Amino acid sequence: MLAFVLVVVASALLLDGYARHTVGRSGTASADEASCAPAPTAVREGGPVIRATEGGTESASMPPKTVALTFDDGPDPTWTPRVLEVLERHNAKGTFFMVGAEAATHPGLVRKVRDAGHEIGSHTYTHTDIGAQPAWRTNLELTLTDNAIAGAAGLRPRLMRPPYSSVPSALCGETWEAVRRAGQDGYLTVTTDLDSKDWAKPGAAAIAAAAMPKGGAGAVVMFHDGGGDRTQTVEGLDMLLTELGKQGYRFTTVSDGVGLPPTARADSTAELRGGALIWAQRGAHWFTVGMTWTLAIAGVLTVLRLVVLLVVARIHVRRTRRSQKRRFRLPEVWDPVSVIVPAYNEAAGIEATLRSLAASTHPNVEIVVVDDGSTDGTADIAESLKLPGVSVIRQRNAGKAAALNTGIAWSSHELVVMIDGDTVFEPDAVHHLVQPFADPAVGAVSGNTKVGNRRGILGRWQHLEYVIGFNLDRRMFDVLECMPTVPGAIGGFRRTALAGVGGVSEDTLAEDTDLTMAFCRSGWRVVYEERALAWTEAPESLRQLWRQRYRWCYGTLQAMWKHRKALVERGPAGHLGRRGLPYLFLFQVLMPLLAPVVDVFALYGVVFLDPWQTVGIWSAFLVAQLLTAMYALRLDREKFGPIWTLPLQQFVYRQLMYLVVIQSVVTAVLGNRLRWHRMQRTGSAAEELGRVRSTA
Repeated sequence: MLAFVLVVVASALLLDGYARHTVGRSGTASADEASCAPAPTAVREGGPVIRATEGGTESASMPPKTVALTFDDGPDPTWTPRVLEVLERHNAKGTFFMVGAEAATHPGLVRKVRDAGHEIGSHTYTHTDIGAQPAWRTNLELTLTDNAIAGAAGLRPRLMRPPYSSVPSALCGETWEAVRRAGQDGYLTVTTDLDSKDWAKPGAAAIAAAAMPKGGAGAVVMFHDGGGDRTQTVEGLDMLLTELGKQGYRFTTVSDGVGLPPTARADSTAELRGGALIWAQRGAHWFTVGMTWTLAIAGVLTVLRLVVLLVVARIHVRRTRRSQKRRFRLPEVWDPVSVIVPAYNEAAGIEATLRSLAASTHPNVEIVVVDDGSTDGTADIAESLKLPGVSVIRQRNAGKAAALNTGIAWSSHELVVMIDGDTVFEPDAVHHLVQPFADPAVGAVSGNTKVGNRRGILGRWQHLEYVIGFNLDRRMFDVLECMPTVPGAIGGFRRTALAGVGGVSEDTLAEDTDLTMAFCRSGWRVVYEERALAWTEAPESLRQLWRQRYRWCYGTLQAMWKHRKALVERGPAGHLGRRGLPYLFLFQVLMPLLAPVVDVFALYGVVFLDPWQTVGIWSAFLVAQLLTAMYALRLDREKFGPIWTLPLQQFVYRQLMYLVVIQSVVTAVLGNRLRWHRMQRTGSAAEELGRVRSTA
């Protein structure tokens, strides 16, 4: 599905870029008249209407006192109607050589030209120099233009004028070869006898003078009804028609002037193809414009988010430091604490977890290990340690939420800490974690989780993600009182508050997010305690990371949907709905969904637009991310070493994360149920903890 969407996006960009001359643009004429091989003498010395076939070449000119007025580069919504008004006022007919992309953009103007009795010819689809293009490109240009005109007006143009052409004697080299190939496909090439040079804007009088036939001769005269300001063209055309009308000239189409039948109707198949092309080009343009505005808004929101995160993080730091000063501090909390450790096949790390808890500096810590049907001897390892204050409860496998509820039921104290079976606590983590409970309004506390196994590049990426997330996002959620998640790795709760929300729900795969949102809706404050440090083992392979984040993202979507009524709730209980849920939806769902399109736009800009501008914008955002990451690392007293991996993160890790969000959203929309994806533990976080502590 993602591949299909990206193909559609890329196709829309390429079609709109091609039509707007940003893809495959060719610039000016391909050859210098003085240096390229000339066309045959019969062409150079013949008339401006040329038929080139395999049997030979012939040409024709306008009869005396006959002028074929021709107009290039339209249709234009401003100037084509004004040209038509002048022609109607003088009862004159003309031939409009239309750019196919403009005809597809303004099909109503094409029909208006047709209905007024004027002739329509092809001027290629993108006004490209056909002499500078390979044969397939020229054929594509003419075919697309034919389709556009057929879809707009039901006509099959016979006449073709190459862009950048002038008089027959100027045809040479590759341009002549392109004209010859077009002739073999049935086109008549129309050059000119007189060029008004209105493109140079020399003034209306000069334009009329340049287009004036001499001595009663007939002529094909070139004007332009598109490609820029044509005020002088309209005035000069009116002056020319007025003067030649007095001289008895006839103003007709090219075909009528050389005795050819009118332009034929296109068949129904060509009209259908043309209609499809018009709608495709129109849809591609609307899509491109819409996405440009969307991405501009997304860019502004991203910048605003970074600014808000930095400002609010600073507010949180000042508030925390002020509260830690003695005269502002609440009484220190020394209440007994129950720590619940749900464990399923955690043999690799359970010993390090329990030993770190047993070494806690907080007095009277009760540790309840709930073995959820492990098959690797987790419970046996926990019991064999014979650590003081540790109880091991065995139950059949029922899931993490059920294990937590079992632990809550078995625990003894009002303050409850819930952790993961692979988490390693700092000695003072429990004590710091429960200090916010001195405020009776606080119902839950989020600790500060760190990645222990951060040696490889994948570990460093996750380390940066954790530090930025905990030290910026959680500080903002704390200040705005809309904390959406107390992490499963380290979280503190009041037992009474847990009872009030019915314990840990089994409705979602993100039981920690579900529980935290329930706390917020119940009116409890949920805060962040940066000093409560716990070390966790992050996934060590892309496959494991995918499975973990897929479960997290899907579970978060479930929790957001479950608590959607918070959007209309009032008072502090509604802070989650008015602040937290919109933030999660915007920056954790919608923005990742747009990320693939951003990447396609960036690649498109590098290849087809100004690459330096695109790279400059990307670099500016990267610098902003680097500065944000450095600030987050500084707040957490971490070294800046992993920063070098952040630019690489944009090319692998970022794509993986938005693919996870896309798959999660699709799974949710389709109504599929996602089963629990458990990560295989290796105990590497505990093994590396000593090294990390010594270098952090």
